[in-house]
Amino acid sequence: MASEIINAASAGTWELGDLKVNRIGFGAMRLTASADGTPSDRERATGVLRRALELGVNHIDTAAFYFSPLRSANELINRALSPYREGLVITTKVGPGRDPSGEWVWATPERLRGQVEENLRQLGRDHLDVVNLRLPRSAQDASIAAHFGALSELRDAGLIRHLGISHVRAHHLAEATAIAPVVCVQNAYGIGAPAEERAILRSCGEQGIAYVPFFAIAGAGREAGANGPESAETLAVARAHGVSPARVRLAWTLQQGPHVLAIPGTGDPDHLADNVAAGALRLTADEMALLDGVDPVRDGA
Repeated sequence: MASEIINAASAGTWELGDLKVNRIGFGAMRLTASADGTPSDRERATGVLRRALELGVNHIDTAAFYFSPLRSANELINRALSPYREGLVITTKVGPGRDPSGEWVWATPERLRGQVEENLRQLGRDHLDVVNLRLPRSAQDASIAAHFGALSELRDAGLIRHLGISHVRAHHLAEATAIAPVVCVQNAYGIGAPAEERAILRSCGEQGIAYVPFFAIAGAGREAGANGPESAETLAVARAHGVSPARVRLAWTLQQGPHVLAIPGTGDPDHLADNVAAGALRLTADEMALLDGVDPVRDGA
């Protein structure tokens, strides 16, 4: 509706440690390239970032490894938003990186400091608000103690304010919290999420830890974005409210608990406004139950 007031504060707030954020944030991954893989338009990307703040977004998720030919998400953020306004929280991730040939590599504990310093340089900061240790798929059964311990030392040194973990399983959360406070868990989550992931979400809520889903809109499309027909259930709820399926997906995600944050990413200002508006959409108990029953195999397929 033309009179609709769109503001990220509509979803309420949560605290990442001592940093209060609106529960609707912004993910920077999609800023660097267009859907066809070509570099994004720099002015459009920086405009989307500035517009996000105008809409009340005060939590931006990024990483030094979010880049494409000619574009870096961190440097776009620096160009668009520096000097940073008070209260803006920027969360980043370490672990993955690229070697000179462009191949993915995963940092040893000793190399995490270099990744932290690269994020500091690109963002133009003297400390990082929140750093998530991102795990590779190959480490899902491995210990994270050495890596998380290295980040804890960087936190003690003042380079990092708060710590989180990303792409993890339940045993990783227990291992990390025994080393240092964890303020957030970032995992793939959306309509059709498996039971194991729902259990992690609940565990975070019980411990007062933010749960920050990624791919909440993309579903099975993951990095490629939503790439298939929506489930009949999602479409039915969207029609009932006169909104997009993406808005329904985000609203469903936010209603999983007050500790759940959203970080949808886009390089399109219209999509940005639609995403932020999800914070004001309230689904009924019947609608939530309908969406809870969506089969993960066919969701987004």
